[in-house]
Amino acid sequence: MILSGKMIHEQMGKDIIIEPFDPARLNPNSYNLSLANELMIYEDGVLDMKKNNRTRSIQIPDDGYELQPQTLYLGRTAEFTETNNYVPMLEGRSSVGRLGLFVHITAGFGDVGFAGYWTLEMFCIRPIRIYPNVEICQIYYHTLAGDFETYESGKYQNNTGIQPSRLYLDFI
Repeated sequence: MILSGKMIHEQMGKDIIIEPFDPARLNPNSYNLSLANELMIYEDGVLDMKKNNRTRSIQIPDDGYELQPQTLYLGRTAEFTETNNYVPMLEGRSSVGRLGLFVHITAGFGDVGFAGYWTLEMFCIRPIRIYPNVEICQIYYHTLAGDFETYESGKYQNNTGIQPSRLYLDFI
């Protein structure tokens, strides 16, 4: 079952934390998260799963930044979230998708207990200008049945910024 917007609001400060929280961003069954003012791109021509691939940071100026097709951009939410006793899920907003911007290519499934900023895997069909603080995606919450253990992985938990792939740690 997906939580309603009213239930999300009721759980604020309890099992759900979104900082900062703005009630105007609450939807009937989700909450809009915004894009922070930085991006990250990989510098290596071929990415290697067994390596910590080199990256470069890009600041998104107030007048926007133009994304180019065939480039993977990592961004992050401006909001810190923490979720206990629910499964957090992330999806791009339909208004953004209708401009040909994939906001969260494959990893929109969160874990119970995740705390941190969401890294966004962004890819565009055609050039598009993006802006910091734009409401770019939405978080929603599923109830969970049965006993569970909360997420405690050291890979991405309690992050403070954009997180490139740490798949290479699985090979160590």
